[in-house]
Amino acid sequence: MSSEQEVLSGPPAPELLDDRIWVDGCWDFFHHGHAGAMLQARQLGTELYVGVHSDEDIFENKGPTVMNLRERLSAVDACRWVTRSVAYAPYVTQLDFISHFGCKYVVHGDDITSDSSGEDCYRFVKAAGRFKVVKRTPSISTTDLVGRMLLCTRTHFIKSLEKVLAGEEGSGTEAEKKSEAEAMLKRIKQYATDESGKSPGADVYFWSASKAAKTEATEEKGSFHPLLKGHGPKPGQRVVYVDGGFDLFSSGHIEFLRQVVLTEEKLAKNEGWYDQQAVNERRGKGADYGPVFVVAGVHDDEVINYWKGVNYPIMNIYERGLCVLQCRYVNDVIFGAPFSPTKSYLTSSPWGTPDAVYHGPTSFMPLSYDPYKAPKELGIFQEVPHHEFQGVNAGTIVQRIMKSRDLYEERQRKKGMKAVGEAEHREREILEEKQRLKEEKIASAT
Repeated sequence: MSSEQEVLSGPPAPELLDDRIWVDGCWDFFHHGHAGAMLQARQLGTELYVGVHSDEDIFENKGPTVMNLRERLSAVDACRWVTRSVAYAPYVTQLDFISHFGCKYVVHGDDITSDSSGEDCYRFVKAAGRFKVVKRTPSISTTDLVGRMLLCTRTHFIKSLEKVLAGEEGSGTEAEKKSEAEAMLKRIKQYATDESGKSPGADVYFWSASKAAKTEATEEKGSFHPLLKGHGPKPGQRVVYVDGGFDLFSSGHIEFLRQVVLTEEKLAKNEGWYDQQAVNERRGKGADYGPVFVVAGVHDDEVINYWKGVNYPIMNIYERGLCVLQCRYVNDVIFGAPFSPTKSYLTSSPWGTPDAVYHGPTSFMPLSYDPYKAPKELGIFQEVPHHEFQGVNAGTIVQRIMKSRDLYEERQRKKGMKAVGEAEHREREILEEKQRLKEEKIASAT
C-alpha cells in the first residue's frame, strides 16, 4: 500500500460540504505568505483541510525541499486556521482525493502552479467548477527567502516597525510610505484573528526602550504600547512568557511553543482544570477555554543581528511577527521585546509578572551572560523537555541550503531569480566562519 493509499484507507466523508475548504501545497519553511493563503481559505468556510505534498513529489515537480515532510506537517498543524492536515496529497490535485475528505472546493492563490510537464496543477478541479481563487500575499515567498540566504542581503531589515506602521520610515514617497503602512497594519490585524479568521483574537503590543535595554540586561523599564486589542487572559488562565527571534519560523520554534502549552495543560490537569464541574462552570459563563495564555516576545532585527551577525535575521521583525501571530499556541505578541527579560520588564507587563517564563532546550544565539537570570531569581523560569526538532533553527536551515546550493540555484532560475556566483557563495561562507569563531570565543570566556 502506497502512502497516498494509506491516507485514503479510512472511511470516506458521507457528503461534500460547501464549508469544508481544501488547500494544498509544499509549505516549505513556513512563512506568513503560506499563512495568508490559509487565512483567506478559512474565511470562505468553517473548516480548512490542508494537503501537504511528499518530499518525493516536490523534488520531481519543483526541486528539493528545505524542510522534510514531518517538519512541514508540524508547521501546518500549528496554523491557527487549520482544521486538519493531510499528508501525501497529490501534487496535481485530484477530485477523488479531496472528495474523500468531504471538501467541495479547492482554494489557491492567483499565481499559476504547474507540474513537471508544465500543466496546471489544478486543471481537474477547475474543469469541475470546484476551484476558488484568493490573492497571493505580496513581497514574500520561499523563493525570496532562499534568495536572501544565497545573496547574503540585509535590505529586508526594519529599523523601527512602530515607525514603519506609522508611515514615518520605509522607502518611497510619503504617500507610498503611508500606503505601505496601511497595508502592513491591515495584515497584522488579519493575522491576529481567532480560529474563524473573522473575529479579533490575539493581543499585539510594542515595547519601546533604548538599544542598550533591548540588547543587554539593563533594568530600564521601557514602555508597552497596545497596537491591537484581543481577548486577553481569561479567568483562571496562567499567563506565561516566551521570547526569541523566531527567524524562519520552523519546526524547532513550533515544537517549543507546543511543548509550553502541553506542559501547562498537564499542570492544569493535575489541579482539576479539566474536571467536569470546572468545565461546566466555564461553559456556563460563555464557552470553555484552555488553561494558558501564551505571550510571545519577538526581538528587533537590530537585536538579532547584534548577537548573530552575518545577515540574520533572514526574516524581518514584521515577517517574523506575522509567523508567530498565526500560530495556534500563541495568544499575544510583543514586538521589540528585549533580548533579556529583566525584572523591570517582566513586572511592568500589561498582565503583571507572568506565572512562568519558558525557554527551550537549545539556544541559537551566542551568549556572554545568562539572559534569563531575572526569571530564575523570581522563581518563574521553566525549560521545556528535549524534543525531536530542537536542533532546527535559522542557522540549520541556512546550512541546508548552502550544502545543496546548486540544486537551490536551479530552483531559483526556474523561478526567474538571479543566480548566485562563486563570490557571493564564498562571502557567506566567510561571514558564517567569522561568526562561528566569535561565538567560540564568547563561549570560552563564560
